[in-house]
Parts: sequence; structure tokens; C-alpha cells
Amino acid sequence: MNSFRFTSILILAAPFLAPGTAFAQSSAVSAPSRPTPPAAIQSFDPAAIDKTADPCADFYQYACGNWLKSNPIPADQVRWARSFSLLQERNRYLLWQELDAAAKAPKSALQKQYGEFFAACMNTGLVEQKGLEPLKPALERIDALQDAHHLAALMGELEAEGSPAPLFNFGVEQDDKDSSKQIAAIGQGGLSLPDRDYYLVDNKRFQQIRQQYIEHMMRIFTLAGDTPRQAAQEAAAVMEIETALAKASTSRTDLRQPENHYHIYTVDGLQKLTPEFDYSVYFKAVQARPFSTLNVATPDFFKALNEEIDKEPIGAWKSYFRWHLIHGLAANLPKAFFDENFAFFGHTLAGQKEPAPRWKQCTAMTDGALGEAVGQDWVKLHFPPSAKASTDQLVAALEKALGEDIQSLPWMTVATKKAAEEKLDLIRNKIGYPEKWRNYSALKVKRGDLIGNLDRSAVFERNWNLGHLGKPVDEKEWEMTPPTVNAYYNPSFNDINFPAGILQPPFFDPNIDPAVNFGGIGVVIGHEMTHGFDDEGSQYDGNGNLHEWQTPADRKAFTEREKCIADEYSGFDAAPAHDGIPAQKLNGNLTLGENTADNGGLRLAYMALMDTLAAEHKSIDAKIGGYTEAQRYFLGFAQVWCQNQTEQSARQMALTDPHSLTRWRVNGTVQNFDAFGKAFGCAKGQPMYPVNSCRVW
Repeated sequence: MNSFRFTSILILAAPFLAPGTAFAQSSAVSAPSRPTPPAAIQSFDPAAIDKTADPCADFYQYACGNWLKSNPIPADQVRWARSFSLLQERNRYLLWQELDAAAKAPKSALQKQYGEFFAACMNTGLVEQKGLEPLKPALERIDALQDAHHLAALMGELEAEGSPAPLFNFGVEQDDKDSSKQIAAIGQGGLSLPDRDYYLVDNKRFQQIRQQYIEHMMRIFTLAGDTPRQAAQEAAAVMEIETALAKASTSRTDLRQPENHYHIYTVDGLQKLTPEFDYSVYFKAVQARPFSTLNVATPDFFKALNEEIDKEPIGAWKSYFRWHLIHGLAANLPKAFFDENFAFFGHTLAGQKEPAPRWKQCTAMTDGALGEAVGQDWVKLHFPPSAKASTDQLVAALEKALGEDIQSLPWMTVATKKAAEEKLDLIRNKIGYPEKWRNYSALKVKRGDLIGNLDRSAVFERNWNLGHLGKPVDEKEWEMTPPTVNAYYNPSFNDINFPAGILQPPFFDPNIDPAVNFGGIGVVIGHEMTHGFDDEGSQYDGNGNLHEWQTPADRKAFTEREKCIADEYSGFDAAPAHDGIPAQKLNGNLTLGENTADNGGLRLAYMALMDTLAAEHKSIDAKIGGYTEAQRYFLGFAQVWCQNQTEQSARQMALTDPHSLTRWRVNGTVQNFDAFGKAFGCAKGQPMYPVNSCRVW
């Protein structure tokens, strides 16, 4: 449940989000289209290099410049990356083939289940025919609300049926201070815009967005049957409630610190925070087994929620719940709703020109609902045992490098080095896919019932999560599905996780030289390992418990080095000022963990490459295709991040994403690593080879 806990190599943007996500939607009902088979992806592309650029002045431009010029953003995307996007498109196509075949001629009970889920999504004619009829029971339940004191019953009943329900997030997570326990947890929620700043920052850009959001809600309410006057009243009510919740919400930056989202309360203590909301009624409705204590991640939010429940009239709450129901399912309602939803959340907020084809959305949705069912068949076809074995070897090489790095750190004392090594030894490596697949037999799927399938899937996921309460932790569980092009570290499990989807070209290619592989998947592996020792991960010990293992002097030295990185990245531009809209800088504190992992990953993978070449009696200065192995390493790394992105998406990312924009994931990292300047013959003092640089690991 706790989304603050694990950190990924990259969070991808809107076009592949499952329907129902609260922002940057990309779906609209259209005639189903057939995909085009993707082209092969090169692990290293000399043609991408812009030789008119100086690698010592702007390495990102040098490594990616020609690719950026030749690869504009497709109309159905907000980002287009040489590695992530192309591989994602390939995996999506392969997954579509599997789903399409299962929808037409399933060969097993599992294929019948996910094939029918996919078929229901693709049947846009039936979606149009049904209109809002699938939402009628939930809408009637909302309309029957007579008293704000009954919000707990309403929200619980909506969740029990699988309907989107706002206000807060409730589920089960590992206890931060005893990772062997799984406890109930509750935290802030209830917003539709991407971040609290969208409601609170008072400048021209956000003023425009807030007005456009109100107008968007009015059009949705009108489509749902309101008169223009009613729609205006409902939209105003929603905006008032969401703005109050935004004011009460803790910022993303503050939530990165574990102590800011760990507050153990008794159930009675929680009830005292929000006496107007009957939690016993809510917990019973969602069928949570009895518990006496829980983590209240954001107590101030629940205090403010009580004030809102007491202040707002019953009509305002009806509008609020009605909005979140329709908005949460807008990607799977008739075309008029889809189009309006895309116009604001896709086009206005993210700069996307066209909705993604329906087959992409349905592939993503099925992967989201039945990921480990679909994944079982996907890995049989696309992830042979040899790929897993090769990845195991790379992980071992990176672990060795991190061990050597710990021993060489000049700022760390012997006692802390020993504790760091103990944590490293305890890291679990999860490669490709789960050892034990989830059982989806309890999820009922109907071929002609898309909304019903989504509701039942939501109930299935909720029951699965709540079923963990009080049970032993299963360290073999995964947070990502096998075809996913991503990776993550979970501090409470102290594990690194690499889905099969990313363990392919251009990240890993068994037929290319080691330098390119270490620059690609090697840096990804090193990145995830470093997360165990970044500003957040370093607060957890090897058993996944929030526990200080550094000496006070080492923590002080560590914090000073982290501040260097935070300040450095806060100076990088995300978007320029124009037309009265201010410039957008990166938030070095929000992105601190990812920036630390990028810097550590680049250094560790280079160390592992040096060891590998030495074992093979090869030189880092040997040339292939005109570039030394050292240069190919850095070029292979940089070309992973070649990406074009809309300005709207870049601005949104700078506020909401803990990852830096790709230009700075390259330039910000290489300028902190002297081996880069030496590899390209840079003069000390040039932008990519500064006199003073930042280093933690």
C-alpha cells in the first residue's frame, strides 16, 4: 500500500497508464486498431551521436543530438525515449499478440480469463451502447446520501463494490520499524490534479490550469445530465473540497522522509483525529479483519478532513463523490466522456496530441488487472533461462563493485562500513518474474461487462492487499508485472527487482561488448543497489527496519554530501519561462534519492566493467568502431536516456516525479564522475569535468 517505500529506475508517463489514473489520461474510445510490429532496437547507435557537439560541454547533446532531431514525439505520447519507449512499444506489441490470441482462441483457463478481460475492453461498441448504465447503482448510492456523518458508510460501500472512492488511501503495508509485521495503514488522498501545488501555487500557469479544470468538470457534469447551472455548482463544490484537502496534504518532498509518514495510532486515536467520520463503519464495509493499531501516515490531513466534513453541505459531498466516480472510470465510458477526459488530462496537462490507440490501453489495462496471469505465458516466450543466468552474473559483478566502493569511501568510518557491508550481504535479488505466481481464480471476468470487470478487479486487489494483515511477510512478492520496462528497490524487503521486460536490448544484449551492457543494464542494477544507501534507503537496515546504522559523524558527513547533490540538481532547468509563465527548475530534494542512485549506479557499473575487462585481459582503452571501451560505456549509458518530451509533461514531472529529466540524468551524473572527463579528454574546469563535483557513493 505504501507508495513511498520503493523507488524505480523510471516512472513512465501517461500513454501507458491504466485507465482510472487520476492524471494525464490518454484514452479515448475509438475504433479498435491493429498495431504495427516494432522495429529492432539497437543497444548502441553511432548514428544518434551529434559530432558537432562537444562532449565535454554537453554530453547529452553529443550522445543523443542526432536521435533527438530525427525522432519527434509521436502524437499519442508525451515522452519518446530511444530505450524505454521503444522497448515498451515492443513489449506492448508482444503482449497484445498474446492477449488477442487468447481473446479469440484461448488454450487454457488462464488464457480464457485474461482473453475475455481484454475482449471486454476492446468492445467499444458495447461501451457506447451501455452509456452510464454500469454506474447507475453507485450513482444512486451517492444520491441517497442524507447526512455527511454517513460518508464513512458511503465510501466503504463504494469501495466494497469496486467503485472509485476518494478522500484517503487505506491498505496494508510492512511496519517500518518491524519489517516482519504487516500492519494497517491510512494516508492522504482525494485529489484529481497531479499534485497539491496545482491547487495552491499562485502564478499564471496554475491559475489557468485551475480554471480549465473547473471548466472540464462542468462539461463532464453536463454530459452526465446536469444543466449548465447545476454543473457550475457541482464543479465549484468539488474544487472547494479538493483545495481544502490539498492544503492539508503533506508535500511529496516531505513524504520522502520515512519519519514523516510513520505515526502509529490506535484505532480510537485515529477516530479522535476525525470524529465526524466513523472508521469502524468504513473498516467493516471494506471487510478489513479486526486490528487495534495502524500507521496514520499523515495525521494533519485527517484533522483537516474532519473540518471539511463538518463544514461542507451534503450537496457538496454528493458532487464530490459523483465527480470522482465518473472521473475514475472516464477512460471506459462512452466516447464523449473519453474525449473530454483526454482533452484536459491528456492534452492540456501533459501536451499529448492524440489519444493512444485502444489496443494499447486495453493491453495496459489487462496487464494491470491480471499481470501475473498474463506474465506466466509472456516469460515463456520472451525470457529464456539464459537471460536470467546472464543477469545473475551482472548482479554479482555489481555487488562486488559496491563492496569495494564501501571499503574505499574516505568519509565513512570502519564501524559504519561494516554495517553497510552487512546490509549489502542481505540484499535479495529478484530477477525476471516471481517464483510463485498469484492465483486469480477468485476474480470473475465477463466478456461483455467492462465496468463490472474493473470493479471486480478493484475488489480482488483490495481483498488481496487486506488479506496480508497480520500474516507473515512474503518476501517473494513483486510490485511490477513481468513485461514491465522498469526496475525497483524496496527498502522494507531490502531487495532489488528486475522484471523480464527490461532485461532485453537495448538495456542488455548478449551479443554486444561488455562496455555497452554495463552502461545499460549495469547502471540500472547499480542504480537499484544504490537506493539501499541513498538518503531514504540508508535509514533502513539490512532487515528492512527503520533503524540508524551509521555513526553520528558518518550520518553528518553523508548528509553534507547529499546536500551537494540536492543543491546541484536544484539548479537545473526543467522548462523555460515564456508568455508570463515562470521557468520551472528541478526540485533537487524531491529527486535526491534518484539522483544519488544515478550517480552511484554509474560509478559502480564502471568499476564492474573494469573488473570484467581485467579478467578477460582487455583494456578499457581498446577501440571498437572508433570509440574506446570507456567511451562506449558512457555513450551506452547516455543513449538509454535519449528522449524528447512535451513542455507540459516536463513541467508536471518536475513537480511530481522523483526522477530528474533525462538530460540531467546524463549530464548531472557524468559531471560528478572524473572517469568520464578522462575518457573523453576533457580539460579540468569544463562543464562535464568540473573542478569541484559531488559524490556520496
